[in-house]
Amino acid sequence: MAEVGFKKWIITITVITASLLELIDTTIVNVSLPTIQGNLGATLEDVAWITTGYAVANVIILPMSGWLGSFFGRKNYFLASIVIFTIASFLCGNATTLTELILFRILQGMAGGGLISTSQAILLETWPREQVGTATALFGLGAVVGPTVGPTIGGYITDHYSWPWIFYVNIPVGILAAIFTIMYVRPTAPEGRNKPIDWWGIALLAIAVGSLQTILEKGESEDWFATPYITALTATSIVGVLLFIWREMSTDHPIVNFKIMRHRSFSIGMFTSFILGFGLYGSVFVFPVFCQALLGFSAQQTGELLFPGGLFTIFMMPFVGRMLNKGVPAQFMATVGMFLFFVFTHMLSNSTLQTGESDFFWPLAIRGVGMALLFVPLTTLAISDLKGAEIGQGAGLNNMMRQLGGSFGIAALTTLIHIRQQGHRNNLLININQYNPAFNDRLQGMIHNFMAHGRSLMDATKMAYASMEGTITRQAMLLTYDDAYWLTGLVMLFSIPLLYLQPFKKNLKPAADVH
Repeated sequence: MAEVGFKKWIITITVITASLLELIDTTIVNVSLPTIQGNLGATLEDVAWITTGYAVANVIILPMSGWLGSFFGRKNYFLASIVIFTIASFLCGNATTLTELILFRILQGMAGGGLISTSQAILLETWPREQVGTATALFGLGAVVGPTVGPTIGGYITDHYSWPWIFYVNIPVGILAAIFTIMYVRPTAPEGRNKPIDWWGIALLAIAVGSLQTILEKGESEDWFATPYITALTATSIVGVLLFIWREMSTDHPIVNFKIMRHRSFSIGMFTSFILGFGLYGSVFVFPVFCQALLGFSAQQTGELLFPGGLFTIFMMPFVGRMLNKGVPAQFMATVGMFLFFVFTHMLSNSTLQTGESDFFWPLAIRGVGMALLFVPLTTLAISDLKGAEIGQGAGLNNMMRQLGGSFGIAALTTLIHIRQQGHRNNLLININQYNPAFNDRLQGMIHNFMAHGRSLMDATKMAYASMEGTITRQAMLLTYDDAYWLTGLVMLFSIPLLYLQPFKKNLKPAADVH
């Protein structure tokens, strides 16, 4: 039964705040890794496990969250996730060694995996069925804005305070969310307490999804299949996925109910959520690296550039929800969203080394509008045919696919950048020879400039060639990031036909209340 009045809104704020905690923490740590590395005396490869451990634990729990909410009772599981997440945040801030920090981040990721999908299920239960578009839009505020503002918050805290505070800021918010959950969220009876637990399913899920996520997180830095453990994890993930699907389809009490894939909207929605994750997390990954590595922006400056786009998303979410409630086809809005995302990537693919902060405003504003038009319709389409306990199960799988899409997007873009940078460099070097008048004029001009500042001919020549090398490297990187933007935009553009494989519905809403 839906809530009304003050109680409806306080529950809404509580679950959005809880999901925001988890989603911000997926990216807030990234800009602080160099500082943590220096403080803890670790290598960059080792410190990267702070984010990898969190992501792996998170993506393992996501598909299980529906079953866990049913087994323990949704309110109990949600409250436990908030409490554990808050305690883990405190422990992360107090970690004195890298091993401690990684272990506590894994605990934080496990608790966070229970926050996203359970928040979404509680929200859908709290709002009337005819307002499911609005409820999804409100949930989307956290899902889209969280990863976007994470670098902003992380950069500011790291620059002005110290890295433990990126974890400590979760504590007061977590305490308030726990108190409001106890006071206002309606309890649900635990189901399945007397049913056997699918331990084999849990083990296979952890092996399959954990291996896959680790491959995506570490593959590029480990040179993919040139590293034995990446090859071993690849084989493990393939076998694990096949065995897991077989196990869940054959047992009477699965932890992941694949039978909900019979709904065409949901099964296709899994693919569109994957594409959404690719675009959302891929663009958030490429843009900060581009700004900091090439344009010389600080972490805080880069985060501030992303912030206005997040505001556009916030302002658009309620509008998109109202349009869905009025019967505007979700496919039409998502099509516009994918096209706007392509426009955003096209505009950024024309960036130069002279591009300034003001040049990014409109592209990022367009991205913000596009993400609002994507998240709400895609999520609503995916869950439109689910009912009862299926909503919690579907929300977990849907969120897992978005997370995996993001990890796949980051891995694909990182590999593209690595490969294309060398290719662009080789193409540029073709023009660096004594038979090219333009090169000779540029080189001589640089030599004369250095000599005019008191350098000898030999030193000036060496400095000119070094300067030319730097220019080539920067130009190759620029062309590479342009390629990354293009790939992200084309993935979105070519995914539009998937939307029209889902059935059109006049009023998008779940078939029954969440239990």
